[in-house]
Amino acid sequence: MYPKVRMRRMRRNESLRSLVRETRLHTEDLIYPLFVVAGEGIREEISSLPGVFRYSVDCLKPELDELHELGIRAVLLFGIPAEKDDTGQCSLETDGPVQRAIREIKAQCPGMIVMTDVCLCEYTTHGHCGILTKTGEVDNDRTLPVLVAQALSHAECGADLVAPSDMMDGRVGAIREALDEKGFSHVGVMAYAAKFASAFYGPFREAADCAPQFGDRKGYQMDPANRMEAMREVALDVKEGADIVMVKPALAYLDIVHEVKERFQMPTAAYHVSGEYAMVKAAAQKGWLDEERVMMESLLSIRRGGADLIITYYAKEAACILKEGGA
Repeated sequence: MYPKVRMRRMRRNESLRSLVRETRLHTEDLIYPLFVVAGEGIREEISSLPGVFRYSVDCLKPELDELHELGIRAVLLFGIPAEKDDTGQCSLETDGPVQRAIREIKAQCPGMIVMTDVCLCEYTTHGHCGILTKTGEVDNDRTLPVLVAQALSHAECGADLVAPSDMMDGRVGAIREALDEKGFSHVGVMAYAAKFASAFYGPFREAADCAPQFGDRKGYQMDPANRMEAMREVALDVKEGADIVMVKPALAYLDIVHEVKERFQMPTAAYHVSGEYAMVKAAAQKGWLDEERVMMESLLSIRRGGADLIITYYAKEAACILKEGGA
């Protein structure tokens, strides 16, 4: 007779479980979103994202020190200007919040990888991700030059990677070409390659003050029903020169994350978005969930799904656990 198969033998204690663990989460996998605002002396908590704050650049140092101490080596910057305009031209100001933050971070933490969101939604009065036509639709081709100029302004300040999140056609190629022509061939592009028109973005829109003033973003962000279209979007961004491809959101789209990694074998990021974070926070405040366990299980599932990098508001809390030898 064959010996009995005992799957449970290697689950008997934590040492054995750790010995055969297939997927591991590391602090180096985590990217922390940072919201920077115009002004001075500002550190304000975002009501729908407990534990996450908006900072003016002069208040960044304690946050940067904490990230460094925890071993987090990458941040993704989002900017909120003092005043907005119809075409996002305020995003190009050399003294804008993102531009100032890049320079400050590089001065204080030279080893920190600085990634910057490239989009117009935070900078436009209407809250859409591009310039509008007279009929209120986003004009893809008129938007591209502004996105390119925004990416160049970030590169000039010292950004390591620019991350176009707007979902305009052709923006990765246009940005890559401009970066190369202007002497920034060393600056990478992390493309929001498959960004879905998701209901999970609500708290972010409060954080970045970028909710659309009319309509929605379904005309340029992806239909949540479409898997094969996501593969075509990623393929285009790879062809246009993306160095990292991203899927957003993460948890509700782990099938997309997995397929992107399997098909393209590219460095793959997943954005554990604001709604995914806020739901756990809210349930934990009610005592309905063990927040720490749910957080780590969620992040581990994103790694298991195929993501090399995870953008998450939980980066600091996860890093604390990982520093103590968890996960």
